[in-house]
Amino acid sequence: MTNKIKSMLFFCAVFWSVAQAQAGWFDSKPAAPLRAGYTCCNLHYEDDWISDSNFGSLPFIPAGTPVRLTSYGSNRLYVDMNGKDMRIGLDYGRAQETLEQFAEKLIVADDPKAKIAQYPATVREAIKLGQVAVGMSKEQAVIAVGYPQRDETLSLDAPVWNYWASSFSPYRVMWNKNGQIAEIVTDPVTASRMVYRKQK
Repeated sequence: MTNKIKSMLFFCAVFWSVAQAQAGWFDSKPAAPLRAGYTCCNLHYEDDWISDSNFGSLPFIPAGTPVRLTSYGSNRLYVDMNGKDMRIGLDYGRAQETLEQFAEKLIVADDPKAKIAQYPATVREAIKLGQVAVGMSKEQAVIAVGYPQRDETLSLDAPVWNYWASSFSPYRVMWNKNGQIAEIVTDPVTASRMVYRKQK
């Protein structure tokens, strides 16, 4: 065998190895699990798209909706949401959590409707409307309006959670030392959308 042929075979072998490594053949990291369960909270959507911004002015899929994770994409979860194909994007919190962690908090094993049924009537009504109310616990607020963006609220122990009703309509949830909502700070229009007011 000539040196030229040997060189060609060597470079072909190197090329094949690199190609297979890029394809994941030699990746020892196990694939992330495909979860199934229920939506943790009210998830706002546009067409087939749900973002971790979870804009409160959009329509929402209620907490406790059956959901099955079918595959992972690039900063995307592909899910079957009660028979409808949807995509969920980790758009803003990529530096703070992995896609698998994102999936774990949105797709829960236990149906939150069982918890919701035990809440006071005003809290149940607020959750049904996708709104927050003074006096809510952190668990209740998450179910009602979802998790705040991780890039703007680094910890759920923070005294303020930052939310958005739209890209131009922020609102802030202020917590007291007992872990209850003390105040919701926003403009009047956003308050009318996102803050529950008991009907008289």
